[in-house]
Amino acid sequence: MLDDFFIRALIAGLGVAIVTGPLGCFVIWRRLSYFGDTLAHSALLGVTLAYSLELNIAFSVFIISSLIALILIQLQKRTNLPGDALLGLLAHSSLAVGLVVIGFLTFIRFDIMGLLFGDILAVTVDDLLIIWIGGPLILLILRLIWKPLFASTVNYELAEAEGLNPDRAKAVFTILMAGIIAISIKMVGLLLITGMLIIPAAMARNISSSPQTMVIFSILGGLLSVVLGLFTSLEFNTSSGPSIIAASLFLFILSLLNIKQSIKLKN
Repeated sequence: MLDDFFIRALIAGLGVAIVTGPLGCFVIWRRLSYFGDTLAHSALLGVTLAYSLELNIAFSVFIISSLIALILIQLQKRTNLPGDALLGLLAHSSLAVGLVVIGFLTFIRFDIMGLLFGDILAVTVDDLLIIWIGGPLILLILRLIWKPLFASTVNYELAEAEGLNPDRAKAVFTILMAGIIAISIKMVGLLLITGMLIIPAAMARNISSSPQTMVIFSILGGLLSVVLGLFTSLEFNTSSGPSIIAASLFLFILSLLNIKQSIKLKN
C-alpha cells in the first residue's frame, strides 16, 4: 500500500494535520502568527545546511528552528525592542543567510519550488516514520505542558503566581513549533506551513464555544483540508501543498457563513 505515492501523501498529510491543529490553536490564542513565519523562514537555512553537510533535512531544520526560537527568547530578555521587530529581524536575517549559503552551493541542485511550496507527493516511507513518530511525541509534550501554557495564555501573572512556570512552558512550546515545521516542511513548504497552522484553527474558532472544542474542530478541519486538497490536486492537476491550504481557506469561509447565520438567529 505504501508503494502508492498518493497513499503516502495522504498518510503524511493526515499525520501533520493532527499535530498542527492543537499547536495552531495556541498560535492564535497567543497571537504568534508572525512567530510561525519566522521559524518557517529560518527553515531555509536548515535545509541548505542539510544539503551541504549531508544531514537529514527534518533534523537540520529542527535544530536551526529551535536555535532561532531560543535566540528570540534571549533577545526578548536582553533588549527593549518590541516582539514584532525581533521577529522581523530574525525572519529576514535567517532567510538572507540561507539564500547566501545556497549561492555558495553551486554543486547542488535545489528544487526551489519544492522548498517554498512543498511536494507532499514526494514523501517517502522514511518521511512517514518521522511524521508519525515525531508527531505523537509533539502532542505528548504539548499535553504535559498544557496547563501552564494555557494558564499563561489567559493570565501570565496569575500562572506565575501559582508556580506553574510559564516561561518554561513557553520555551518548550517554541521547540514544539520548530518540531512541527521540521516534520511538515516537505509537505507544504516554507511559505505555506504557517497557513496549515493558522487557517484550520481560525476556522475552528469561528464555530467553537470552548477551547476544547476548538482543538477538536481544528484537527478535523486540518484532516478535511488534507483530503479535499489532495483529491482536488489529483483531479485538476494542481500543486498539492497550495491545494491543501486553499481547501483550508474554503472551510474558513464556510465557518464565516456559520457566524453570519448565528448572528441572524440571535437578532
